[in-house]
Amino acid sequence: MTRLADAVAFVDLETTGTTAVRDRVTEVAIVRVVEGEVVEEWSTLVDPECPIPEEIQALTGITDAMVRGAPTFARISREVLERLEGHLFVAHNARFDYGFLKNEFARLGVAFTADVLCTVRLSRRLYPDAAGHSLDALIERHGLVDPADESADPASRTGRHSALGDTRALVRFLRVIEREKSGEEIGAAVRRLLKIPSLPPQLPAEALEGLPDGAGVYRFFGVNDLPLYIGKSVNLKERVRSHFSADYRNANDMRLSAEIRRLDWIETAGELGALLLESRLVKEATPLHNALLRRRRTTCLAKLPSLREPPEIVKFDEVDWDLRGPESETLYGPFGSPRGVRDLLEGLAGEHGLCWRLMGWEKRGGPCFARQVRKCLGACVGEETPEAHHTRLATALAPWRLADWPFDGPVAIVESDTVRGIEEAHVVDRWRHLGTARDEAEAFALARTRRLPDFDPDIYKLLRKWFEDHPGRARALPRPADDFA
Repeated sequence: MTRLADAVAFVDLETTGTTAVRDRVTEVAIVRVVEGEVVEEWSTLVDPECPIPEEIQALTGITDAMVRGAPTFARISREVLERLEGHLFVAHNARFDYGFLKNEFARLGVAFTADVLCTVRLSRRLYPDAAGHSLDALIERHGLVDPADESADPASRTGRHSALGDTRALVRFLRVIEREKSGEEIGAAVRRLLKIPSLPPQLPAEALEGLPDGAGVYRFFGVNDLPLYIGKSVNLKERVRSHFSADYRNANDMRLSAEIRRLDWIETAGELGALLLESRLVKEATPLHNALLRRRRTTCLAKLPSLREPPEIVKFDEVDWDLRGPESETLYGPFGSPRGVRDLLEGLAGEHGLCWRLMGWEKRGGPCFARQVRKCLGACVGEETPEAHHTRLATALAPWRLADWPFDGPVAIVESDTVRGIEEAHVVDRWRHLGTARDEAEAFALARTRRLPDFDPDIYKLLRKWFEDHPGRARALPRPADDFA
């Protein structure tokens, strides 16, 4: 059998539903393979301590009566942990099984982490032209079912949709790919999926120990206390390891590997917290390898002063950043540089037949250059009024319009990670991040901030996208003036 690792645990669960933080485990199966040989098959039904929905009973064949009297997860937790510790965790749609186990352990106050290999992703990588990669598809395509399992008494729990039956199918799948694929091809696929790190010699062997598989920010340091690079991820363990995986390294990663001497990380409750923290830390420390996130002095906006004046390029310090007045209706961006504004306007002019003279690019009389090549609708020769022209320009620019602050005052965006026991409230007002609170009192204190931070285009962009992707998730907080009402 292919040696994925010296010790491998093939895992499958049956559950009361699909939501790891709410639903519970009803069956666990673990097949342990050590040095290529199956050394143990173990499975048990689990009392979920809640009713099993009828549709789940029909799918899995596990009824409320069957789990009545079965051990709870708390009773088998030590056995499960002992079988998984030191093993590569292999499962089909592994995030599902791994997530459920992490949540079951978290309810008991136990932190569980493992290297995880998903056989769905492995199948996609090794068989990219195959029609499907579900377990049913793999079973049919590769003939993974043992007739003895299928003909057994259903109470034996060894057929399809039994935890042990599905786990055995995964073991057979690995044996199939060993016959059909070369060891080099399998090894390369596994290394890429696991992002197996090859640490530079100047980093201690334990440098990556303790990395969580949750959201946060990580920092790489060289010979002093100034970070070389700051990054973020929803899975710190996976992302940091990828920097040192030979299959993933780009030129920047190679340079970092040569310069790095130590690393650290800060956990956050979710992705937004990681994004906000990364943006702040990068601007404070200006790491050498974070050129894209540093504050650029050339960042600017486009402005349409009126329906008779040409568009202008505006510097940040020339703008009233209240963003609740009429001026925000005429501002567009932000853009990385004046060149970016010009490129956009030129593209829109060509697409919408805009006049180069009314855009402010030509001063002489007569038809503009665009009119001469039949790309202007004629504002320069009186065939269109300036108001009509600029109305069309404003319409074309609408996707880039600087958005009004959509709330009456500050709001809190709450993120939580129940597995790691982290909850954070990000307090924001008029597109500024006022701070991140760990409790309600701190959130209310941040909302009373009288002096807003400077407007940051990166924060604006990520908050705007977050509000679009998560409507209705922001919680209103009292405005500073409310204290004196």
